[in-house]
Amino acid sequence: MKIIKDFFNLSTSRNELGVCLSGGGALGLAHIGVFQSLEEHGIFPTQIVGSSMGAIIGTFYAAGFSPAEMLQLIKDDKLYKVTKLMTFRPTFLKSGISTHTLLHSLIRELIPHNSFEGLKKKMHVCVVNLNTAQWEIMDSGDKLDKWVAASASIPGLFESMKLNDAFYVDGGLLNNMPAQGIEKFCKTIIGVDVIPHRLPLDLKKPTDNLAYSVRAVQHQNSKVGRDLCQFLIEPNAIDEFNEFSFDAYMDIYQHGYKTATDYILENPEILKLAQKKVEVSVAEL
Repeated sequence: MKIIKDFFNLSTSRNELGVCLSGGGALGLAHIGVFQSLEEHGIFPTQIVGSSMGAIIGTFYAAGFSPAEMLQLIKDDKLYKVTKLMTFRPTFLKSGISTHTLLHSLIRELIPHNSFEGLKKKMHVCVVNLNTAQWEIMDSGDKLDKWVAASASIPGLFESMKLNDAFYVDGGLLNNMPAQGIEKFCKTIIGVDVIPHRLPLDLKKPTDNLAYSVRAVQHQNSKVGRDLCQFLIEPNAIDEFNEFSFDAYMDIYQHGYKTATDYILENPEILKLAQKKVEVSVAEL
């Protein structure tokens, strides 16, 4: 494993609040509901790390988009349908059957500066370097769109991204909960894992075997990151939906919101992370 950091711009005081967002395809839309609940309870992370869909949602949140604004992007067909984020190639003889052209365009349209440094919150994106067979964390430079797309490049489905003379694919392949990417900067990390381990109910179809096999691998490579989180929220949308249930975005959002809200009620110590509002009267100004 390898972590790449910009040591000149980052503090090592470990006093920040971080959030780690797992990958999970459509299930990752639950992250938006979790952010909504955290904000309603006064909890605002300053450091974000994510893989795959967690990297996409995390990047827009780091850019300053509110949960409500992200939901509107979904309603506008900009952030959820696979067919909207994929441009199919005419042949299987490439590194993937689709490209991230529309995702590149969306990020450059909504985040014009296209740089990590221009984001309002610090964002860390987990990718997998196929040349070294290691996961890496990217968090600096003016290729934000490319690194986010690389983090969401599901092998075989999306083409790999060639950057810095190496080929990169989905961060969830080797680290679906990359909390290691922010542990040296954060005193507390809130983890959100939308692919919690579930016992298979029935595996009649080959696609069922594939889905549960991939989830088993992701759960195993998530263990270290999960253990680094002081608080771990596990939206249960996976019990009703799957990684391709993009049309159920509102239900998945609600799962994230409800799970986070219930978790906060059951773990009131998390409220110690809430920011205190300071009221200043006009006379004091």
